[in-house]
Amino acid sequence: MNKSYLLLFALLLPLAVWAEAKKPNIILLMGDDHGWAETGYYGHPHLKTPVLDEMARTGLRLDHFYAGHPSCSPTRGSVLTGRHPNRYGTFNPGYSLRSQEITIAHLLAKAGYHCGHFGKWHLGPVKKSSPTNPRAMGFHEYVSHDNFYEMDPLFSRNGGSPVVIKGEGSEVTIDETLRFIEDAKKQEKPFLAVVWFGSPHEPYSGLAKDLALYENLPKEYAERKVRLTSNKTGRKTQRPLRDVLRERYAEITAMDRSIGKLRTRLAELNLRDNTILWYCGDNGSPPSYGRVVTPFRAEKGHVYEGGIRVPGLIEWPAKISKVRVSKVNGVTSDILPTLCEWAGVELPARPLDGISLAPLVEGKMKTRPKPISFWSFNSRRATRNGAKPYFTAEEQQGTTPLVKLMGNIPTRNFRNCHQPPIEEADYSGSRVWLDNRYKLVIPSKTDGAPELYDLQTDPAEETNIAKKKPELSARMARELRAWQSSVLNSLREKDYHEGP
Repeated sequence: MNKSYLLLFALLLPLAVWAEAKKPNIILLMGDDHGWAETGYYGHPHLKTPVLDEMARTGLRLDHFYAGHPSCSPTRGSVLTGRHPNRYGTFNPGYSLRSQEITIAHLLAKAGYHCGHFGKWHLGPVKKSSPTNPRAMGFHEYVSHDNFYEMDPLFSRNGGSPVVIKGEGSEVTIDETLRFIEDAKKQEKPFLAVVWFGSPHEPYSGLAKDLALYENLPKEYAERKVRLTSNKTGRKTQRPLRDVLRERYAEITAMDRSIGKLRTRLAELNLRDNTILWYCGDNGSPPSYGRVVTPFRAEKGHVYEGGIRVPGLIEWPAKISKVRVSKVNGVTSDILPTLCEWAGVELPARPLDGISLAPLVEGKMKTRPKPISFWSFNSRRATRNGAKPYFTAEEQQGTTPLVKLMGNIPTRNFRNCHQPPIEEADYSGSRVWLDNRYKLVIPSKTDGAPELYDLQTDPAEETNIAKKKPELSARMARELRAWQSSVLNSLREKDYHEGP
């Protein structure tokens, strides 16, 4: 080989190595109460989501993607930790994380990432003194709310007193995210931005231009009354379904447009090619007004498909150049292991429930190698006599005001307790073992009476085949029980190498 070619090769090699090793930027987007069917790309007859539709056409569409839990706080914890929320006591909304948990922000910060959280936190108070605020959980900066929010949101900036930021809630959230991204670019750092919208959680509100898109909803919706929170009083009220849907759909459209603004700005900053955008919902659509259009059984709060199946989209132009649709099961607990693989970061040395979906993105995963589990733990079991609080009452007191009254107060307070010694009753609660096409469900009301569904032929879960496949049902029940034992071991703090 010519010496000049050798010299050129030697000069270019470091550049090639650098390019190969350049870490991807990461943006995790999550809608609040945004169920699987509520997108244009799934054929919703009313909703307009042009940006999500475009992402579905240009990226990887995860048709069988699941929230880690049928309610919001637990799912958010699963995103950050890669673990089922019962392992650390985030059983329901109003339960915080535990401070010993290792989050994706902790891991990526050590790898040189600039990490920020924006929007709804819901894993403990966001005030500075909280042991589980976003900064305590690994984020360098945050502009966040304890719970959900509407127009002109009240946000705490890095733990400071809440301040009103004028504007539509989703647009404000994205504007703060873009400020963070531009700062990370100036610092020449890869970034992790966790963006959790307050929409479309009730109570609802919408801009006039978005409300106008839904003026002609079917008349039969006007004849049906639904119960939800009043934006004026924070208390429950009854309103015509058509009015409620108009506002709900307006919130989804505004959120969609805000994501579009984010994508456009990433392109302008020459960041889009090497930035991962991962969108999903935190649980299924809420009762009544969220279930006008759905192919699935049940809704938010239930372990049937309607409560846990959510939109899932991954866009990463540098790696995903062709539109793809995947029917491989994925779950929010998979996010941490996947991002760790892409960022070249070691996984935490404790039980994880998620797996890396990197092979799926690369087209190498045809079936999921590990089942997915869901479990609505009976939280009264964790607060029974003898349970000691994990944090003081003051540490768990929320400070960002809500429109909706929670326990007759306009804030959200949190709790978490040291788990008392395990008893047989701790294994109760609605639970699921999802092994590719087969789904074992043990409902809490019929504890011990398993239901088995073939989601390939029966996605609506209408036909219980447990009696037709007794051996399969029994095997899946044993595997579920063994997994529960592992979870309860974690709940007793054995993963922290300490505890009672």
